[in-house]
Amino acid sequence: MTFTTRPTLEGTFGMVSATHWVASQSAMRMLELGGNAFDAAVAAGFVLHVVEPHLNGPGGDLPAIVCTAEDPTPRVLCGQGPAPAGATIEHYRGEGFELVPGSGPLAAAVPGAVDAWLLLLRDHGTRTLAEVLEPAIGYARHGVPVLERVCTTIGLVRDLFVDDWTTSADLWLRDGQPPAPGSLVTNPRWADTLERLVAEATAAGGARATQVEAARRAWSQGFVAEAVDAFSRQPFRDSSGERHAGLVTGDDMAAFSATWEDTVSVPWQGHEIAKTAAWGQGPALLQTLRGLDALGDPAHLDPAGVDGIHAITETMKLAYADREAWYGDVEVPLDTLLSEQYARERAALVGERASLEVRPGSPDGREPRIAAYLRAGGGADRPIADATLGEPTVDRRGETRGDTCHVDVVDRWGNMVSATPSGGWLQSSPTVPELGFCLGSRMQMFWLEEGLASSLAPGRRPRTTLTPTMVLRDGAPVMACGSPGGDQQDQWQLLFLLRTLVHGQSIQEAIDAPSWHTNAFPGSFWPRAVEPGVLIVEDRIGDDVVQGLRRRGHEVRLGDPWSEGRLCAVTRDPDSGVLRAGANPRGMQGYAVGR
Repeated sequence: MTFTTRPTLEGTFGMVSATHWVASQSAMRMLELGGNAFDAAVAAGFVLHVVEPHLNGPGGDLPAIVCTAEDPTPRVLCGQGPAPAGATIEHYRGEGFELVPGSGPLAAAVPGAVDAWLLLLRDHGTRTLAEVLEPAIGYARHGVPVLERVCTTIGLVRDLFVDDWTTSADLWLRDGQPPAPGSLVTNPRWADTLERLVAEATAAGGARATQVEAARRAWSQGFVAEAVDAFSRQPFRDSSGERHAGLVTGDDMAAFSATWEDTVSVPWQGHEIAKTAAWGQGPALLQTLRGLDALGDPAHLDPAGVDGIHAITETMKLAYADREAWYGDVEVPLDTLLSEQYARERAALVGERASLEVRPGSPDGREPRIAAYLRAGGGADRPIADATLGEPTVDRRGETRGDTCHVDVVDRWGNMVSATPSGGWLQSSPTVPELGFCLGSRMQMFWLEEGLASSLAPGRRPRTTLTPTMVLRDGAPVMACGSPGGDQQDQWQLLFLLRTLVHGQSIQEAIDAPSWHTNAFPGSFWPRAVEPGVLIVEDRIGDDVVQGLRRRGHEVRLGDPWSEGRLCAVTRDPDSGVLRAGANPRGMQGYAVGR
């Protein structure tokens, strides 16, 4: 018998899995009130802004994949805000930048998360805006026991807050110091903002959808946009150590609207795996699945053995090299990148030894382009604090890598959603004092070089690491899953899919199993480093496995026994209607609820 840290939940009414227990329970409350999965997800999303402010915020971004009971065709909800109109390569070069800063006003894209959550509520929810925002307003107004990790993050940027980001100091410091873990922390300005959105919606009258639209206008064209416009272009210190003004304007916010888009998918192991298009990193997971199929050896699908870990790692490296060369908010040759023929060509490069090169392919004979910064070894000599962490890493200047939340919901009718909100972290940029939140730093994923797939251009979306997953069988959604973790998100999800869909493990078994990831490709976050051959593994994976991987040429670094992966997942059996859920025990924060 396999023992797990907690049971895989089972029921028929509804299931929620999120990266914070308060968000999970807030979503479940919506289901208990008669709402559907989309009402629940929106409620959880706004609560996550309050309870995990170091991992996401209203000024951030949101991709989600949804399936409705009426139409199981998966659809992408894109809440990834683009570069502002004034964000040109020339502007950043003129300010002396080689890379977009990792923090501060110049790192901010147009906020996208709130508009996306509201669009989801408008199009697929059933409850009023006041009902779904009630939990978030209550926690922001009256307080929530603050996580130790929030306090640690605030402590890391305390000096920056005191010396320069004084509006953030006003919100997050108590007598000049971070709050104590477990103490009640409030955000009254954000509560005011949410209540004003509700008031604008109510004043509009009419149908529920009309009221939600009024709130969207108040956000993008009304008082929120006005406050952002006035504040965002003031100079503050960023990761360069100097003060620069941002570029987001009220006009940029008015021009943005979240959108519905088609997913990109491949058939695999009797299922269809659906992801966002290549403005996100999701297709890299699909390329890896194709590559593993092309290898053809069942041993290569074992994420616990030396042969499997080696093959999976080498296949991922090839997919992520293609991500660097080809992915972005541009025309991407995805048909070729996801084809069986291309997968066979790439799989032929997988050898017995760990590759120490970044090797993008040439789909349709096209010549791949990698940033000159990387070709010159950029980022390699810049220290990265504690590379074993999949959690946020922040230094005293506010430079941040890999912070995210996740929520999955399935209801008794068969509606299902996988959502990965992120950005707008409390350490991203200074707090807009009237609104109670800060802007994000997603622009750091652009290159300041012309002609690349992810070159900076006004109106273009950054190539995000945010990557929710929907799994279908015979055209019906059967699983929604996802994970925080920056560049590790799809690596950890791949291991989860292998364990559940190939090896038959339960949700919780697959989440709890020893995990690992590679850093042997260009990172998406400042300073964009590559660590050739590096493989980070939880030390409970076994010494024989570690030694076997080292003999294959991998630079294995041992992480803490419970440090890799932050998976959430829900499932639905379309035949019986049985619902299941599991959540990550690492960090003692994520929880699944349901009945």
